[in-house]
Amino acid sequence: MTAWPWLALAGLGAFHGLNPAMGWLFAVALGLQRGSMRAVLVSLFPIALGHAVSIAVVVAGVSILQAIIELRALQRGAALVLMGFGVYRLIARHRGRVGMQVGFSELALWSFLMATAHGAGLMLIPVLLHVPVHVHHAAHLQAGMGVAAVGVHTAAMLAAAGVIAVVVYRWVGLAFLRSGWINVDLLWTIALIAMGAVLLISTLSP
Repeated sequence: MTAWPWLALAGLGAFHGLNPAMGWLFAVALGLQRGSMRAVLVSLFPIALGHAVSIAVVVAGVSILQAIIELRALQRGAALVLMGFGVYRLIARHRGRVGMQVGFSELALWSFLMATAHGAGLMLIPVLLHVPVHVHHAAHLQAGMGVAAVGVHTAAMLAAAGVIAVVVYRWVGLAFLRSGWINVDLLWTIALIAMGAVLLISTLSP
């Protein structure tokens, strides 16, 4: 197996971690409210957990569909889902609201809902469909690869979100977001459509 799918999974994880909507902004806000760097760091773990569960649902779904649907048909269907979801996000933006007095379980649930609403797991589909599994009868091997995919992606997401949260809390401050932060949410939506288009084009080649 080549290394590129795993590097892509890690890269997407870091990309998700950069997005304020995926949790680091919430972690910083909690830290500022409580006046504690510890609150920033601790809150990142339930955020990562919720994100991981959302990703795992997609990974499990892809594994099941790969066993019953021909690969090219699955790739084309996934491409249409990606592009459709991206267009939907351009039309109707999701906004999550939650109170600031939250515990571990509430924060994990919030993260799960935000990751699901933003289609975080959908972005992994093109990569997952190109991870070769030669031993199709070894279900435990597929399950192990799925767990590894979720782990690599979530670790990269947690690392990226953690670095940004600490930097913003310690030195930059939230005022920077008003003028200096790019619209990662829009970039994400465009990436969904672009990845779907690339996946669809790849299925048209002989």
